[in-house]
Amino acid sequence: MASWHYNDGMSKEPPRPKLDSVALNHVVFWPPFLLLLFAVGLNFLSPDKVGDDGKIIPGGFSKVINGANGWILDHFSWLFSLCAFLALCLCIWICFSKFGKVRIGGSKAKPLMSMWNWFSITICTTIAIGILFWSTAEPVTHYVELPADIAQPRTPEAATFALSTMYLHWSFTPYALYCVASLMFAFAYYNMKKPFSLGSTLTPLFGDWSTGKGGNIIDAVCLYSLVAGMAAALGSGILMLSGGLTDVAGIPSNSAVWAGITFAIVATFIVSSATGLMNGIRILSDINTKLLMLLAVVALICGPTVWILTQSGAALVDYVVHFVPRNTQFFPENWGKNWTVFYWAVWLAWAPITACFLGRISYGRTVREFMLVNFIFPSLFAIVWMSIFSGTALYQEINGVDLYQFIDAEKEEAVSYAVFKQFPFSTAVVIFYMVSAFVCFVTSSDSNMSAMASISSSGISPENPEGQQWLKIVWGVAVGTVAWTMISFTGCTDGIKILSNLGGFPAAILELFIIGSLVRVVLFHEKLSVVE
Repeated sequence: MASWHYNDGMSKEPPRPKLDSVALNHVVFWPPFLLLLFAVGLNFLSPDKVGDDGKIIPGGFSKVINGANGWILDHFSWLFSLCAFLALCLCIWICFSKFGKVRIGGSKAKPLMSMWNWFSITICTTIAIGILFWSTAEPVTHYVELPADIAQPRTPEAATFALSTMYLHWSFTPYALYCVASLMFAFAYYNMKKPFSLGSTLTPLFGDWSTGKGGNIIDAVCLYSLVAGMAAALGSGILMLSGGLTDVAGIPSNSAVWAGITFAIVATFIVSSATGLMNGIRILSDINTKLLMLLAVVALICGPTVWILTQSGAALVDYVVHFVPRNTQFFPENWGKNWTVFYWAVWLAWAPITACFLGRISYGRTVREFMLVNFIFPSLFAIVWMSIFSGTALYQEINGVDLYQFIDAEKEEAVSYAVFKQFPFSTAVVIFYMVSAFVCFVTSSDSNMSAMASISSSGISPENPEGQQWLKIVWGVAVGTVAWTMISFTGCTDGIKILSNLGGFPAAILELFIIGSLVRVVLFHEKLSVVE
């Protein structure tokens, strides 16, 4: 039975050989850092423009990377789908295997935090930003633009498909990608006593070769994918918060306002990160998850409650019935490439570095507890959230509120505010939503910057678990500056976003090897572990 008792303070871990003090790993840090700046510079040479109709006209840089992204999805969509399906099958196997009894860090390891804090940090590190932004805009898109062989647009069948697709894109399958990488990292780092490097996840297959130069290359590639993804996510978040200020206070959405929002997010994250994992991230994640739950309750009460419950039931049946075929679209049609496979690429690009953080905080927990907090509970949370918010958006679109107009104008960030305007006390709900969104961005940035600082450092160990504070600040300022620059001078963040998605290709190859490593660990964990 999982314990929900909070263990105050960092628990002691078994001794390991003393490493050098924490220092910058130049091989891992500089390539992604300079490549990110180089990509932004190229975007300036041939930027995207806004046409007279308000739509984005891709520049030369965007055309090139869009072409590269399209080529990868056309030729390797099977690879992304295969990774997602194998990871899902492996997670289900682990949940029922004897490996579930193994304790991360050894039998004497004590948990770092309570189950609630662990769960709240997991939620805020992974999907919190995404579910706030996409839970209303994406289902409306699927309701209007869906494969012809599924249903006709704007029909009851289309609404069921739209909500079922939200479950597919945001619950068990994507969390399986995170979970496999995180669990393998945790076992390698704590039970096999391997270095704090993504290369350590491959040691069951390749031995210590993967923790040398090969590990540095893996770390650098994955770090770039996450940095670019963070910049794109932050850019979208800045626009979302700016839209809320316009909606509530009439403050114009412009470069100066975006700079203020960027500064507020980065400054708050820096203050939080300075307090360490057991204070800043833990406290903010606790507050944030409670805010999200309260917001969901408010939306359920103020929204079309009966319709949400009925429609989510139909969508769940559709999700279960089509679970296997939709998770095994190895050669999908264009809609599947542009949506489902594209999502798998995004999740894969983010998974490796995020896994370092999620694996690190799992010390002292059994594998079965790990699966509950990193696979089962977050997936169920996502399903409930999508049922409420996606269901509400679909209901409003069906009943005369034109939400699709914002999507057609490529202003997806405005959809949530349009939904909330239909609620009683809409201004209060919008303000509450903005506060939750702000805290979401801070907590996500805090945890991811912690992982980025650690992975770009040498000498990280349980005794020295954090990268240096100045490195977190450098990454935070860099990501914030890139995000603000992209939306202020090039009109959007699509270029940098797709660059991060391209990182999903090498991450997919890495994930396949990690899956192989974890299979070997499940079968032979007693021989591979060096702790009791």
